[in-house]
Amino acid sequence: MPIYNFPLIKHIFRTRYTTTRISIKVLFFQKVLGFNRKAYWPVHYTSTIVGIENIKIGVGTAPGDSPGCYINAIGKVEIGSYTMLAPNVGIITANHDVYDLRKNVVDNIKIGDYCWIGMNAVILPGVVLGDHTVVGAGSVVTKSFPEGFCVIAGVPAKIIRQLDKERVVNYRYE
Repeated sequence: MPIYNFPLIKHIFRTRYTTTRISIKVLFFQKVLGFNRKAYWPVHYTSTIVGIENIKIGVGTAPGDSPGCYINAIGKVEIGSYTMLAPNVGIITANHDVYDLRKNVVDNIKIGDYCWIGMNAVILPGVVLGDHTVVGAGSVVTKSFPEGFCVIAGVPAKIIRQLDKERVVNYRYE
């Protein structure tokens, strides 16, 4: 029996060329030492996830797999299939009420399929990003872009380029 047929090795071997690869180090920190243990996907030990039960992810997606991510899922967070989050991305579903800082204002976030969130980007409550949306590094996304197929960047984020729908590739991992 080949070694890659054992359950743990099988998952590591199967995901080695994907954007959400599973490594022994990540599994050790997550499952043995308990960093983000409740997450059912691989999460880097330096990432913080609050409200794991409010996160729904698609196939080939692992929010927090990159180092230093912060996901505040007091509200619902839905992330589509094959979406990538770079290091230090912040996804925040709750903000303080500007009139009473003791209260939280909660809103949901939805990110489509095949999106790419660049390094140090922040996505604020109530944002909806359509399929094939690329968020530039360091951007702060304060409003929705539900139509997708665009590159957004800046503070606050705005569309800087439209993507050609005929050129995008919808792939699937087996």
